[in-house]
Amino acid sequence: MRAVPPELARSALEAAPDAMLIVDASGIIRYANRQVSALFGYEHDEFIGQSVEMLMPARFRSRHVGHREHFVENVRVRSMGAGLELFGQRSDGTEFALEISLSPIEDTGRTLIAAAIRDVTDRKKVEAELIVARDAAQAMRELAERANAGKSRFLATASHDLRQPLQALAMLNGSLRRSITDPRAAEALSQQEQAISGMSKLLNTLLDISKLESGAIHPEPTDFVVSALFAELRSEFASVASSKGLVLEVDTCEHAVHSDPSLVEQILRNLVSNAIKYTYQGVVRLRCLHEASFVRIEVLDTGIGIPSDQMSHIYDEFYQIGVPANSTRDGYGLGLNIVQRLVTLLNLKLDVRSEIGKGSAFSLVLPGGESHAAPAQINFVGGSHLPQKQMNARVLLVEDNASVMRATRTLLEMVGYDVTPAVSLAEAMRYAHGGNRIDIVVTDFHLSDGETGSHVIAALRAEFGESLRALLMTGDTSAAIKQLPRDEHLRVLSKPIDPDALLASLHELLSS
Repeated sequence: MRAVPPELARSALEAAPDAMLIVDASGIIRYANRQVSALFGYEHDEFIGQSVEMLMPARFRSRHVGHREHFVENVRVRSMGAGLELFGQRSDGTEFALEISLSPIEDTGRTLIAAAIRDVTDRKKVEAELIVARDAAQAMRELAERANAGKSRFLATASHDLRQPLQALAMLNGSLRRSITDPRAAEALSQQEQAISGMSKLLNTLLDISKLESGAIHPEPTDFVVSALFAELRSEFASVASSKGLVLEVDTCEHAVHSDPSLVEQILRNLVSNAIKYTYQGVVRLRCLHEASFVRIEVLDTGIGIPSDQMSHIYDEFYQIGVPANSTRDGYGLGLNIVQRLVTLLNLKLDVRSEIGKGSAFSLVLPGGESHAAPAQINFVGGSHLPQKQMNARVLLVEDNASVMRATRTLLEMVGYDVTPAVSLAEAMRYAHGGNRIDIVVTDFHLSDGETGSHVIAALRAEFGESLRALLMTGDTSAAIKQLPRDEHLRVLSKPIDPDALLASLHELLSS
């Protein structure tokens, strides 16, 4: 192999983008390309023949001598100071970050060291900025997580506390309706019942929007069969539709889908409610269609329809079709807004088509699920008017809110139940240990000092057996409630509870 001419080697070194030094074993600079002068600010003749340590800050020089001698004894190609922060020093005394790559050169029996030097100030600055940005982003994520956790705790508490006075009002209304015989008083109580129902619906809606905005709702997708969900919606809305002279048609749907069953139920409940609201004669229909790997659930009506120029506004908050501002409103125009938020949260597709005077069709498209999936688990929410008396049943009522306790006890005793009140787990267990019979326990979920109705039910069932009937009342709508274990002897009702729904649940449990 022919040797590289010295002129060519020198030209290559001069053309190199990095500063290039050649140093002998004693650390004397024997060669430097022009990039060295540009980088360090020295004239060429100022450092040729000088110790290489002159190009570094004084605080590193003594240590560098030892590093250099070690390299001469163990010559190999490598980067210098791996894992360390290296600095050079310019002629004006300023320092800068650098990287150095070392290579040995054999020259007529002596060892020379070639050093390629690169200024990495800008890169180090970018790296530092990235680290700061990463740390800031991590801090923001942690702050957001804490904020969301705080919002979730606040909304769970607010949900419970705001529902408590409405619960007391509902129970008192139910008691008065059963004791008043004067027609005018009965009419006043009926209007009061409607007002309580309206307040309850608005509270639930506003809390739902707050939870969606805060990120407190976390979908829990699973495979489920739609049939149970359809059955629940039929049960809930059949009488509502009938009272308007409408026919509610609910098709059989044995298809399985993959999504969050509770949130899908909420979407469909709002769509069906909206369809009934804007339909004055004819039919509201709930059906499902299987399309390849998807299931399309449709809510169709023969209602007033949606004008094309209003279609883009139907999901706006407080918007109602054909209802002028400041006029009497049936509802609050929030149902479709919640639907849109839930559809976005679940990453689903919602289509709408409509024709004035002929009706509308909302289509929710869900991914298909496994055919062996279980039916959707839906909370019992219905109720019916019962006979005024339900005799010979002993109820242990556990509730730490005095007004709710008094109102609920009054209602239950009025229809014939033998009610024993308790405000805590300890008080409930003292009653149980006294040899008293308990036919059913009715308990609030959130009690004082971190106790829950689940604790009460578990402790009482340990005493009386797993078949002890229990009804759990809660104003908490968080995921923790959905995850509670369920069984055939337990019902869970969400506050504010309609008195008839409460009595219907008690009757159902005691009759099973």
